[in-house]
Amino acid sequence: MTDRHSRVRALVDEHLGFVARTLRRAGVPPSEVDDEVQRTFIAVARRIEDVRRGAERSFLFQVALNMAAHSRRDIARRREVLPGDIPWERIEATVTPEFLTQRKQLRGLLDGILSEMSESLRRVFMLYEFEGLDLPEIAARLGVPRGTAASRLRRARAHIRLHGAVLEIGVSVPAAAAASAKTLAVRGLAAGSR
Repeated sequence: MTDRHSRVRALVDEHLGFVARTLRRAGVPPSEVDDEVQRTFIAVARRIEDVRRGAERSFLFQVALNMAAHSRRDIARRREVLPGDIPWERIEATVTPEFLTQRKQLRGLLDGILSEMSESLRRVFMLYEFEGLDLPEIAARLGVPRGTAASRLRRARAHIRLHGAVLEIGVSVPAAAAASAKTLAVRGLAAGSR
């Protein structure tokens, strides 16, 4: 096996889960994730010589985000309801139908708010909130100064706060419960997409 093939194989083995999570969090529907994972690794394999050693994860992240953007555009053009568009939440015995309905509504509203953000703000927000990276790691991954990453995170959070009233108004629950539900929705996206 050549060095090129072994390097691609190692990338797939090491980063398969990361690429799938990145695609899901970037808006690829569950029914499309496997195909987009495959397309991502094919694209990276074609450009493996361009991938700096030690920067593989960052390269995969960028390619996955580009694939997700293409996927979202393709789906928007098709304008069809995908059979995989079922709730991502796990059904638990103690969860009421009303709770699940409110959670789904909040997730839909949050997804809408995130989709209105510029790609640069959404990337920083997703890396910080969903991947758990700190600002220096985000700056290194995106190839931007740390101050730029911090500024983008502040602007993304301001965008979320500005539209937070929509989350509270969109679902008839008390403000404290809405704040708790917003947190659950954000964390639920991360947990439900694993």
